[in-house]
Amino acid sequence: MHKKVAIITGITGQDGSYLAELLLSKNYIVHGLIRRSSLIKTDRIDHLFNDRKIRNKRLFLHYGDMTDDLSIYSLINLIKPTEIYNLAAQSHVKVSFEIPLYTANADALGTLRILEAVRNLNLKKCKVYQASTSELYGNNSSKIMSEKTYFNPVSPYAVAKLYSYYIVKSYREAYGIFACNGILFNHESPKRGETFVTRKIILGLKDYINSGKTLILGNLDAKRDWGHAKDYVEGMWLMLQQKKPKDLVLATGKSYSVRDFLIKSLKYLNIRFSTKKNKLGEFFLDSSNGQIICKTDKKYHRPLEVPYLKGDARKARKTLNWKPKYNFDALIKEMIEEEFVN
Repeated sequence: MHKKVAIITGITGQDGSYLAELLLSKNYIVHGLIRRSSLIKTDRIDHLFNDRKIRNKRLFLHYGDMTDDLSIYSLINLIKPTEIYNLAAQSHVKVSFEIPLYTANADALGTLRILEAVRNLNLKKCKVYQASTSELYGNNSSKIMSEKTYFNPVSPYAVAKLYSYYIVKSYREAYGIFACNGILFNHESPKRGETFVTRKIILGLKDYINSGKTLILGNLDAKRDWGHAKDYVEGMWLMLQQKKPKDLVLATGKSYSVRDFLIKSLKYLNIRFSTKKNKLGEFFLDSSNGQIICKTDKKYHRPLEVPYLKGDARKARKTLNWKPKYNFDALIKEMIEEEFVN
């Protein structure tokens, strides 16, 4: 039996690194796409790439870019993978308002480049996973979002991902390509990027404890369905093991606000606090000395906010026998312990 061969775009990101670990544990040969830059950031996968039993034997890294047609086509042609996981994206929502053209090129047309390569190379046995997002639902009045809930994207990032969602569906139906969308709700981990709010909170509280520096946040009322990235990459893999491609929601089914995340983190760190609000914002004050632990600033708000997201993953539970192992408290505990130990 031949080993399965996978390409992971975005292998150096949070999801890509956990997915690489998972696939290698299942004896895959893994090829990762990384962008060339003056500073190559591979710290999330260094423990894999520095393993002599894996490096250039079962794990290979290739330079490429989702905005470059030729590099995507050439890589897929060279490897002829059995599975492609397209995780690469400009994935920061607020940043997408600042660089919308790049976001569209990488996040929307990047997906099309992969599908066109698979189609033109006639890779009939290749399965494609597209990382979709709960941001597709946008400013939606639904109390819980499933595969049948309407989309209402409100950021350049979400609109680009909407294109990807529908181009995957189109190529699946038009050309018979095994391609599916994982509509993943927010998923975090100790490997989360430092500009994302969950990791920003953990790092900000660490800075406050160490130096008294105030943490500054934006909208504390925004609610999200937060899970652990380890659970979600398992769902990605399971989606490509099915006989037929299906677009599926992966979510915990519970929603918490940014404020909830902050308060639970403060309590876990045994930081006693009080709160106050005025026209300048909301303040979290250290009960022991009156110092400002955290304050809000409207300049950190998005131009268009998504106030509430909660996912309905019942279809994934039934189809994949998937369910998250981590709850909200366990996620926060791991993120804090990893940051404060290392």
